[in-house]
Amino acid sequence: MAIPAIAPYEIPEPTQERRVNWGIEPETCAVLVHDMQNYFIRAYDECAEPMSTAIDSMASVVETARANNVPVIYSVQPGDQHPYRRGLLREFWGNGMSDGVDTEVVDRLRPREEDIVITKWRYSAFARTDLLHLMSEAGLDQLVITGVYAHMGCQATAVDAFMNDIKPFVVSDALADFSREEHATTIDFVNKRCGVSVTADEVESAFIRQGITPGLSPHGPAESTSYTGRG
Repeated sequence: MAIPAIAPYEIPEPTQERRVNWGIEPETCAVLVHDMQNYFIRAYDECAEPMSTAIDSMASVVETARANNVPVIYSVQPGDQHPYRRGLLREFWGNGMSDGVDTEVVDRLRPREEDIVITKWRYSAFARTDLLHLMSEAGLDQLVITGVYAHMGCQATAVDAFMNDIKPFVVSDALADFSREEHATTIDFVNKRCGVSVTADEVESAFIRQGITPGLSPHGPAESTSYTGRG
């Protein structure tokens, strides 16, 4: 089942109405690039908002993280899932993506050898993955969240992070959604209920202020693998 085209919309203005005043601490932080696979991004016009800005922001955050030894983690869904594996997602979204081009991360954000890639099975990047174990083992208690879709997987991941005492930071201009309203609602929900919304500039400034020793090896637990997409 192909995802219907998503109409362009202007990214919502960042809000300063935060319930907590958490700051990003690079030495205990990781960046998550959530579901930036061709299958999901094909629904957007990449030359128009929100995706044009979101990809630029994600690429900039990722490059700054790498340059400052902040771990970068990718969540990617597998193709050709068996119905038993896909579970209730199949009733909402059909069979999902096929192996091949669909599963590949978009060109501008391709993982590098030093990055971590986790196989993702549900909305949240924590559900049925080893993300929590990876972060716990590395002493990481903050997660900067970028990607799609804001009100689904990104929000679910933020809530799961909070439930596991990991501080989530959603990057408002490094997310995209089905609509401006849903995008804005996610930012508002996170600020009020489980985390903090930030901009890409704020994330990069925090990373640059303090170079750190890497906290997470790309050769972690066996479930996490280096990216093997085509291209």
